[in-house]
Amino acid sequence: MKLTRASYDKVMIPCYVPMDMLVERAHGCYMWDTEGNRYLDLTSGIAVNCLGHTPKGVVKIIRKQSRELIHVSNIFANIRTVQLATKLVSLTDFERVFFVNSGTEANEAALKLARRAALEEYDESKDEIIAFSHSFHGRTFFSVCVAGQDKYSDGFGPKPGAITHIPFNDLETFKKTINEKTCAVILEPVQGEGGIIPVDPKFIKEVRALCDKFHAYLIFDEVQTGIGRTGTFFCYQHTGVVPDILTTAKGLASGIPIGAVLTKEKIAKHFGPGTHGSTFGGNALACAVGCHVVDIVSKPAFLEKVRDKGAQFEQDLLALGKKYGVFESVRGEGLLLGCVLADKYKGKSAALQKLCFKHKLLVLLAGADVLRLAPPLNIKKQHLKEGLVLLEKALNDFTLQNS
Repeated sequence: MKLTRASYDKVMIPCYVPMDMLVERAHGCYMWDTEGNRYLDLTSGIAVNCLGHTPKGVVKIIRKQSRELIHVSNIFANIRTVQLATKLVSLTDFERVFFVNSGTEANEAALKLARRAALEEYDESKDEIIAFSHSFHGRTFFSVCVAGQDKYSDGFGPKPGAITHIPFNDLETFKKTINEKTCAVILEPVQGEGGIIPVDPKFIKEVRALCDKFHAYLIFDEVQTGIGRTGTFFCYQHTGVVPDILTTAKGLASGIPIGAVLTKEKIAKHFGPGTHGSTFGGNALACAVGCHVVDIVSKPAFLEKVRDKGAQFEQDLLALGKKYGVFESVRGEGLLLGCVLADKYKGKSAALQKLCFKHKLLVLLAGADVLRLAPPLNIKKQHLKEGLVLLEKALNDFTLQNS
């Protein structure tokens, strides 16, 4: 039986509406469908494939580790889990690590940890979580309710309480909102789904100070911005602010499912035996790949190239957008960039994405007004230039259709 894109619609629960192709294989920054068409991929599996598709080093590690140890559960400690945790601790300001399988699970664990620590350090009335409009923190019911987008949380019954949403980067509103009952503040240092919006440097420093004043835990959701994506190993490392809890996932194992929560000992102690768990978390195969990825991405020379390529790509995208009058700005950090549509084209990012697909260029969205680009961190400059050529073809079609 030949499988086609239509086969997907017949057997899958319809949560997604994928592009009109069936992917068969991928390598580097290219993907091929079952019809033999080749696409330039600037999505990296939504910032997951940080070293591109099927990188040789990752394939080698998978082969080697799968012959030695794949999974034993957390009833036992395995050496790969300890190795990866040790690397993460050595590269950051944190002391303890908890492994999960995804960004959603990492955020769920971080929020539970903050609530638990606040209850044990203070009392049960200190339970309020402050989050921000247009944020995104995952798809479990708790994490999706914490995220500031009602379209993802409405329609599933009563929502958990003690969650307050306020505008992002709005310092005055934040000052009026945080109080003695606040147990945690969670934010993305660059909002992803919300439109690739970096946190304001003054805002985040004041948030840190006020969290200290009111004894609230500051959580950085670095599921998308972590593992070199913004040009430092973690985005917090160039903000001048150290959060109390950090979550990460996506690029940590370059396509193998994994997530992690990083925190300090004084907070980690509140997750004692039995308080939380994950059957697959810390899986030896995922952690072995994670060790390989961390060793590559954490090198200063690698991160410098991410920053340089990101800065040049941002300039080139802005110039191209202005040439066609389509982009009013390009924002983001490193190789996480958002092309913001001009007023004339607001609400039409999905239409532009489809035209990119027509020209064999794969891109992401960050809402109705922003085209999101998250290429592999090791992408070659020639492939970024190829992406610009394909994007220009899409922009030409886009302006003609909307003239």
